[in-house]
Amino acid sequence: MKFYDREKEMAEIRRVDSLAESSAQFTVLMGRRRTGKTTLMMHALEGKSYLYFFVGKKAEQLQCMDFQQQVEDVLGLHIHGKLNRVASLIEELMIFSRQTKVTLIIDEFQRLMDIDESIISQIQEVWDKHHEQARFHLIACGSIYSMMRKIFEDRREPLFGRKTARIDLKPFSTAVIKQILADHHPDYTPEDLLMCYAITGGVAKYVAQLMDEGCKTWGDMLHAVCRPSSIFLEEGTELLVGEFGRKYQIYYSILQLIARGKTNQAEIDSIIGKNTGRYLDTLETEYSLISKRRPMWAKPNSQGVKFYIDDCFLMFWFRFVEANRSVVELGKLDLLLEIIKQDYPQFSGMVLEKYFRQQYGEQERVTEVSHWWDGKSENEIDLIAIEKLDRRATVAEVKRNPLKYNPHVLEKKFECIKSFLRGYQVEFKGLSMEDM
Repeated sequence: MKFYDREKEMAEIRRVDSLAESSAQFTVLMGRRRTGKTTLMMHALEGKSYLYFFVGKKAEQLQCMDFQQQVEDVLGLHIHGKLNRVASLIEELMIFSRQTKVTLIIDEFQRLMDIDESIISQIQEVWDKHHEQARFHLIACGSIYSMMRKIFEDRREPLFGRKTARIDLKPFSTAVIKQILADHHPDYTPEDLLMCYAITGGVAKYVAQLMDEGCKTWGDMLHAVCRPSSIFLEEGTELLVGEFGRKYQIYYSILQLIARGKTNQAEIDSIIGKNTGRYLDTLETEYSLISKRRPMWAKPNSQGVKFYIDDCFLMFWFRFVEANRSVVELGKLDLLLEIIKQDYPQFSGMVLEKYFRQQYGEQERVTEVSHWWDGKSENEIDLIAIEKLDRRATVAEVKRNPLKYNPHVLEKKFECIKSFLRGYQVEFKGLSMEDM
């Protein structure tokens, strides 16, 4: 699949890289696994000289040996003797950059902490010692949110306050997903688009995997998930073990319950049999895997909190793959396909709501998007999009089937929130598959 989108991110990398011609720059690039961070950097710096250091799972000395050879090949800089520390190599490069600007990418930066936590302190000492004289651009790229946040945003950590730029690489927007699908399958249907969004959530690698395998219809995409060689079957485990380590069971259980529609803590606590407040808070604030939501206009400390998995792929994976792990382990993937097809219509209704909330959130004039429900969850409005500057609002009901939309029911629900939108021009809509 060709390279799509990312114009803003590439422009920012190039802007900061040009600043490094006169002063040291420290860019932090974060994004969940498979969003295309490495590909982005390669495209942004195409035609320029840069060093690329991938932090693998091996001893620091061995990694430095490989990297030292790259320094000599790319820069022609011969370092006398063998340096066994990453920080020592960075120091040599920062000294060299006083004469010639150097751009260094360290990919999977957070793994340095796994090798030896003292490496981060050593890099901080080198940076503080040389950055005022250096023409140096260090790009620290990482896919484990919890560790990258700890390294760069925890006041107690050595590299806190050292970054000069931060880029959070998100999955593709709904418009880009549509563009990609149209390029590969001009006659795609709304069902094809919804399945692509449900499985991938716009994560670049997942979308590319489907397109490169020729899976352009909803049926083909579903078969791609359920074939023996599918990357999707174990992807959730690999993604989350990287975040949680070995202590992942309770987090897994919570995420699986949320994926199955158990969105409030009381429900989750009753099933798991313990207070999960601390775990929910960690999943939200430390791992950025779930979000805590209240009805629009609710007070910050009000009741009625619901939890949602933000990552579409994980929603799909927990709902279907992990929940049917025994079927997967037995190799009965045809049976897994049958299970998914049976439950997918109900699941895809939730995904469709998420799709439209994201789509409206991407509109230029929209300042806030959410949904609303009353204290008893008897009345709910699927989508409210606010254009604060223009004093406009969209209030919408989301249905897979447009024939199930009843405008009179929506207008009746609106009476409960009417006072919050006094002075706004309100448009009522029924959003369905046809509006994607």
